[in-house]
Amino acid sequence: MKRIFLFLATNIAVLLVMSIVLSLIGFEGILDQQGVDLDLGQLLVFAAIFGFGGSFISLAISKWSAKRMTGAKVITQPSNQVETWLFETVRRQAREAGIGMPEVAIYDAPEPNAFATGARRDHALVAVSTGLLHNMRREEVEAVLAHEVSHVANGDMVTLTLIQGVVNTFVIFFSRVIGHLVDRLVFRTERGHGPGFWIVTIVAQLVLGILASMIVMWFSRQREFRADAGGARLAGREKMISALEKLKQGHNAALPDQLSAFGISGHRASGLKRLFMTHPPLDERIAALRRMGH
Repeated sequence: MKRIFLFLATNIAVLLVMSIVLSLIGFEGILDQQGVDLDLGQLLVFAAIFGFGGSFISLAISKWSAKRMTGAKVITQPSNQVETWLFETVRRQAREAGIGMPEVAIYDAPEPNAFATGARRDHALVAVSTGLLHNMRREEVEAVLAHEVSHVANGDMVTLTLIQGVVNTFVIFFSRVIGHLVDRLVFRTERGHGPGFWIVTIVAQLVLGILASMIVMWFSRQREFRADAGGARLAGREKMISALEKLKQGHNAALPDQLSAFGISGHRASGLKRLFMTHPPLDERIAALRRMGH
């Protein structure tokens, strides 16, 4: 809750500072001189509500939707040796990481992968695929579980949601400012909004949305390095490296797009597509772990 409060306070402060700066530089006065009637304060509030609203709703239902999308079955009472080992391993790691016991689940998929999600550190979900259990040794599965538990301990799901909310806010705000300016100054609409506003707003929102997603994906990649480091501390550096090496040998695109950022491994890409990757290349992650020993 402290992390959420501080992040929200920071973002509210950013919005207030932005509003003050726009007023100090006379932006509203310039708009008035050009005959552009635009209430920036109301627009900021509107953008913040819608920018954060969708992100928080997604976070609130993240566990429910993850179970629905993957068909993950939560282990309430271990029924075999594998489930017992999984449950106890996550319990031990959660205790060492200082978080509440997450729900532990298994979902049916041939590719080795795992994910963690949830709105609260003490009520998260950690799930592994059947492919992970079949293709990895226990010490490697232990490292993957430690990686996911580290995501929960780091509060990554909440922080990523808040960052998404911030960029959503600015995309909504600036796309409408641009649409309004073009509608008034270029299309000379004097009252209300003409077709030019909606067309320009949609185009601006698409372009700004693409740029904003680069910021979100950059953060997503950085948190993977932190989760790898956390996994190495909980399970051992060599186990974490071995698990990532094993992931290099297979195809790891088993998770739905909505969950790809929360998996142990993401889609591969090159060139400009790297800017939109949720995960760094496995070679870079392995190299970062090897540097931890020096």
